[in-house]
Amino acid sequence: MITALLRRLGQTVFVLFGISALVFMVFFATPGADPTARIAGRNASPQTMEKVRKEYGFDRPLPVQYATMMKKLFITQDLASYVDRGELVVPEIARAAPVTVSLVCGAAVIWVVVSIAMGTVAAALKGTWIDRSLMMLGLVGISMPVFWLGQVTNLITQSRYHDTWLFSWVPGLGYVPLTENPWGWFKALVIPWVVLAVMFIGIYSRVLRADLVALSGEDFMRTARAKGLSPTRVLLRHGLRTSLVTFVSLFGLDFAQLVGGGALLTEVVFGLPGVGRLTYQALTNLDLPLIMATVMYSAVFVVLANAVVDSVYLLLDPRVRDAR
Repeated sequence: MITALLRRLGQTVFVLFGISALVFMVFFATPGADPTARIAGRNASPQTMEKVRKEYGFDRPLPVQYATMMKKLFITQDLASYVDRGELVVPEIARAAPVTVSLVCGAAVIWVVVSIAMGTVAAALKGTWIDRSLMMLGLVGISMPVFWLGQVTNLITQSRYHDTWLFSWVPGLGYVPLTENPWGWFKALVIPWVVLAVMFIGIYSRVLRADLVALSGEDFMRTARAKGLSPTRVLLRHGLRTSLVTFVSLFGLDFAQLVGGGALLTEVVFGLPGVGRLTYQALTNLDLPLIMATVMYSAVFVVLANAVVDSVYLLLDPRVRDAR
C-alpha cells in the first residue's frame, strides 16, 4: 500500500508540472500575441509595458519565463494585477477561498447525506411508488439550472415573501465570515447550500440506486443473504460499501471542481465573494494574471483531490490495493 501511495504521489507531481507548463504556454507563449500587452492591460503606458517586460522576463528564453512565472505564483507570491492597480493576485485568491470552501462544504454535506438516503431507500424499495417518486424528484433536481433556481429562490426569499414569517430571517445577499458571526454565517449560506446541492442530490441518488440494484445479484450479496443476514444489513454493510467506490470517485472530482471555481454561478447569483466570482470578474476585466492564478489554483486542487480519491480507493476496495 505504501508503494502504491508513493507511486500516486509521483504521478501527481508529474501531472501538476504538465498542467502548469500547459497553462503557461496557453496564456503567455501563444504565437503572434504579446503577453506584455495582455498583462499590462488596455491603454497601458510605454513605461508600464517596459516594467512588465522586465519583471516577467519576456525578453528572455521561454524556460526562464516559465520559471519566473511559477516563482511569482507559488514561491514569492508577488504576481500582480496591473488591471487592478497592482493588487497581488495570490492574497486575493486566499481571501476568496474560505468563502468558496464554506459554500461547497456545506452543500456537500447536504447532497451526500440526502443522496445516500434517497438512493438506499429507492434501491431497498425497488419497483414501488416510493422508488419511482424519489427517482423522479432526483430527475427534477438535475433538470433545474443552478442559476435559474438561485434567481427564483432570491425572488421568493429576498423580494416577494421576505417580509413574511417564513423568510423574514433571510439576510441580504452577501457573505458573513464564520469567525465574526457563526449564526450570521449560517443564515447567509444555508439557502446557497441547498440551491447548489439540489442538482448533485439528483445525480448521486440515481447513480447510487443503480449501483445497489446492479450489485443485488452479485455472488457476495447472495452469499450474505444465504448466511441468514437481514436484508437491511446485507444492503448497508455489503452493498452500500461496495457502491461507495463509484460514489467517492464522483464526489472527489465534483467537490474539487466546485472548490476550484465551479460554483461560479452560485456565487454570482448570491453575491458571495468566492473564487468563482473572482474568476468571473477577472474574465470580465481581461485580468490575465488573475485568470492564470485562478486556473492554476483550480487545476492544482482538482489534481490533489483526485490523488486523495485514489488513496481512499485503497481503503474502500481491497481489489484496487491488490492490483497495485
